[in-house]
Amino acid sequence: MTDLPTAKTRPASNWSAIWILPLIALIIGGWLGWRAYNETGIEVQVRFESGEGIQANKTEVVYKGMSVGKVKALKLDDEGASKGVIATIEMNKDVEQYLRTSTRFWLVKPSVTLAGITGLETLVSGNYVAISPGEGEPTRKFKALAEEPPLSDAKPGLHLTIKADRLGSLNRGSPVFYKQIKVGQIKSYVLSEDQSTVELKVFIEPTYANLVRKHTRFWNASGISIDANLSGVKIRSESLASIVAGGIAFATPENRKDSPPTDPSLPFRLYEDFDAAAAGIRVKVKLTDFEGLQAGRTPVMYKGIQVGNLKALKIDPDLSGATAELTLDPLAEDYLVSGTQFWVVKPSISLAGITGLEALVKGNYIAVRPGDKGSPPQREFVARPKAPPLDLRSPGLHLVLFTENLGSLEVGSPILYKQVKVGSVQSYQFSKTKKQLVIGVHIEKEYEGLVNASTRFWNASGITLTGGLTGGIQVKSESLQSLMAGGIAFETPEAKAPLQKKIPRFRLFANHDEANQKGTVVTIKVERADGLRNGTPVRFKGLDVGKIEDVDLTDDLQSVMLTARITEVPERIARVGTQFWVVKPELGLIKTRNLETLVTGQYIEVQPAPKNLGPQKNFVALANPPETAKQEAGLSLVLSAARRGSLKTGVPVTYREITVGKVTGYELGQTADRVLVHILIEPKYAPLVRSGTRFWNSSGFGFDYGLFKGATVRTESLETLIQGGIAFATPDGDRMGSPARAEQTFPLFDKFEDEWLTWAPKIAIGK
Repeated sequence: MTDLPTAKTRPASNWSAIWILPLIALIIGGWLGWRAYNETGIEVQVRFESGEGIQANKTEVVYKGMSVGKVKALKLDDEGASKGVIATIEMNKDVEQYLRTSTRFWLVKPSVTLAGITGLETLVSGNYVAISPGEGEPTRKFKALAEEPPLSDAKPGLHLTIKADRLGSLNRGSPVFYKQIKVGQIKSYVLSEDQSTVELKVFIEPTYANLVRKHTRFWNASGISIDANLSGVKIRSESLASIVAGGIAFATPENRKDSPPTDPSLPFRLYEDFDAAAAGIRVKVKLTDFEGLQAGRTPVMYKGIQVGNLKALKIDPDLSGATAELTLDPLAEDYLVSGTQFWVVKPSISLAGITGLEALVKGNYIAVRPGDKGSPPQREFVARPKAPPLDLRSPGLHLVLFTENLGSLEVGSPILYKQVKVGSVQSYQFSKTKKQLVIGVHIEKEYEGLVNASTRFWNASGITLTGGLTGGIQVKSESLQSLMAGGIAFETPEAKAPLQKKIPRFRLFANHDEANQKGTVVTIKVERADGLRNGTPVRFKGLDVGKIEDVDLTDDLQSVMLTARITEVPERIARVGTQFWVVKPELGLIKTRNLETLVTGQYIEVQPAPKNLGPQKNFVALANPPETAKQEAGLSLVLSAARRGSLKTGVPVTYREITVGKVTGYELGQTADRVLVHILIEPKYAPLVRSGTRFWNSSGFGFDYGLFKGATVRTESLETLIQGGIAFATPDGDRMGSPARAEQTFPLFDKFEDEWLTWAPKIAIGK
């Protein structure tokens, strides 16, 4: 028998792996149950007036773009007199703290009104219920609002109350404008407690809140304001948005710019319109012509746009004029400066055309042209009697013409180039000297290149008759318009001649032939223009070589500028070194010359340059005729005298009462105790002067009176009696001396001695 090992036994286990599955299922079931419990929303009931647009299990509750609940069921509300719909809404547990008595619900759906389009996003997502959290006790029952609530007063910005007599076309969401910029909106409106006014709740965005001051004026800018009568038609609108949706505008009057910030608790008044608000800038304009103007109806226009209106018109006691009080748009404040111009526009028919045609429809009105921005501000003006010339800032070329006679030209007369109208006359007035007329001309921008420095203008008004018995008669007119209304024509002979000034100046010739004169134009500056005028000749050795075409003051008003046309040998005269001077009569006891100018008038004498040093067109006239360049021949001597007396340059030097020389100058001696008189003895008579010669002053006359011999009057000659002179005598014999040397000095005696008159040497004179 084999010994076998004894088996070891142990008790069987009661646990089995199969029990893991129920345990897992229990854990999952518990977790799902906990999750379902945790995610289960809070049911609330919201009563709506109508269930239209609300669908169970589809319509969501949205707060700031996020879904915070969903409508689960709808049922009719059988309680109360007014039937409605109760929506059971399951709200997320996250918003439980906001479900309080002041929380508000409302249905958002697409809406199109004049104020704009709202709820546009619901076209894609469908209608939804919006919620606005509030304060109060927790609750689960609510009453929905019929429409979206107004903006909260807690929103950053300025919240105001405005009282209006009537609502007009204003509505919730209507814009609030400042200088046509939307700066806010109307939140809501209600009748006041006494039902006499409408209270508008207005919101101004934070960026623009400081624009509203204590004295700010609000006015209804809704739609279009039309005021029409015989005085004209007045149309006003703030913007296209205000035409459609209504709106409010505001501004602070100019005289209230220092107004303190507003107190939001104090209501503002809403004025009927801009004029009633009187929010514009007040200015006064002195008028001499106020025909057809009517306070409250006459507009103030700028380039066809109304910028204000006539508030009041007060006629002066003497009936000679009136003072207009204007109210202008605040936008014009920066342009009411010293250069601003006002004038009355009314229909006018003249040969130059029809102006102010629009006033036939809208009535007479006041036009304004703003001055340069930045100039000193001004609030009182004097109106112009007529429309001012075109603004120099307008496109095109502005130039000035000078003429002696206006002819039939007037404002509006055409400027013609090859009989095509390229511009017009804008103004005319007298020059500073009142001797010429200054015509302001405007050349349209597309034609301004036709004018350069060589352009010549002429008066093309009316007709020109030329001809004779043999050649017939020729009738010429620039155009029918210039025949009736006057006109100016021009031509430009040179292609390249750039203008030198921003506003160039030209002469207006009387006709085409005068404008076509050949020659070179030069300018001559003189001290005075006495006797000089257009047409004054320019002469050389008695021959006319040109004439003056224009006389005007220089820019600094210190001199006179002559414009002359040199027609004869201009290439010899218009060059460096040429001299001009004015020839005028000289009358006096000593010298009389240029007497012919008493009849012919003064003229300009010219001395061409001796050498060709280059061209020149601008000259300064000499104050006196130039000295003769060539030194005169003869014997030059110096006489020493105690005083000059009546001696002057040019007085004669005589020998035996025969003129043999002249005084050429005088000066003080080196020690200033003597006067040195320079004389010139003609070459023929030079041998008469010897070292023993005596000179004396022969000016005036001598008077000798005695009781028995009577009175004796002696003078050298009538010529020396009038203008003075010097006489001399030479002794005979050994006292004669040697011939005088050039520049030898002799004493000049105040009077002669009787012996000198008896000297009679025999001296051969030259040929």
